Amino acid sequence: MHLISTTAELAAACERLATHPFVTVDTEFLRETTYYPKLCLIQLASPDEAVLVDPLAQDIDLAPFFGLMTNEAVVKVFHAARQDLEIVWLLGRVLPTPLFDTQVAAMVCGYGDSVGYEQLANDLAKARIDKSSRFTDWSRRPLTEAQLAYAESDVTHLRQIYLALKQDLDASGREGWVAEEMAVLSSPATYEVRPENAWLRLKGRVRKPRELPLLMEIAAWREREAQNRDVPRQRVLKDDALMDIVQRGPRSVEALAELRSVPNGFERSRSGGEVLAAIERAAAIDPKTLPRLERERGRPTNGAVLDLLKVLLKAVADAERVAPKIIATSDDLEAIASDELSDVPALKGWRREVFGEKALALKSGQLSLRIERGRVVVS
Repeated sequence: MHLISTTAELAAACERLATHPFVTVDTEFLRETTYYPKLCLIQLASPDEAVLVDPLAQDIDLAPFFGLMTNEAVVKVFHAARQDLEIVWLLGRVLPTPLFDTQVAAMVCGYGDSVGYEQLANDLAKARIDKSSRFTDWSRRPLTEAQLAYAESDVTHLRQIYLALKQDLDASGREGWVAEEMAVLSSPATYEVRPENAWLRLKGRVRKPRELPLLMEIAAWREREAQNRDVPRQRVLKDDALMDIVQRGPRSVEALAELRSVPNGFERSRSGGEVLAAIERAAAIDPKTLPRLERERGRPTNGAVLDLLKVLLKAVADAERVAPKIIATSDDLEAIASDELSDVPALKGWRREVFGEKALALKSGQLSLRIERGRVVVS
């Protein structure tokens, strides 16, 4: 298997691929020791050829690849596209369009939540995937024949998977359901990580309102530090240490040193000084300017309503032959249980037609659930 390593070869390959109505795409990358993913391999396939591209080659410019990704005449097919799209955005500041994610489409077509590529390859392409190369070091050169064969299979079987799912969607008239999800994946905002929003990942661990400004400042500091050093955020400061600082609020080097979760010597390092400065900034924040913390998850205002909504969602998903997750999330259900005017996806577009209206009717007593022959019936 030939590995493309020059711009000229890549340009010629992308020109050939662009003559087809769709191209399947996958990437191999590493990010265990970095903040940003390191792209190690690009796989592309049209209906009649497969192409492997070495983005680490010294003499290659990926501009032809980015051009193909934005070619409106060619559908770009990925499976579980989010991480691949993040890499394309970070390196080329473009996003593939038009886009088709087979994992999303499979959920709409009744294959369950977050269905894996191997299952779809087995079910729709009648292929078995050799996963022995899955977690190998894709940055090492030369790549082995086993690695290249595995990488190629990630896009060759994807062709049959795409065609089968597309046929199913065409028959059911649910192309629009998938299109709504593709709009989210095609938005640059999906991949922009803003340090000032880093606290949202940990907001569920805040115990008291006074801890919120500390969390916001220290999480933002850690995110910026991880980005600047290109290391995982846990390498800068582990979550447990961060939350310990938030809950204890040390105001001096000595107080910071007393926290057992903080690494030895951290309090006298540059990072320790910056954390103490972040604590001082947090103390100066006006509480009235802070966002309101949502109620603790798992404790809805009406647990009985939430339980009924879960039963309704399962019944609707079974009837429609789609994955429940694609219709409504747990957060959606909790929001609807609390407030029928909640601004959640489950109360918009096709989701409202399929589930949202029924959920609101159930809350108002205009819809009932009953058991018939062991199955939930909505009436």
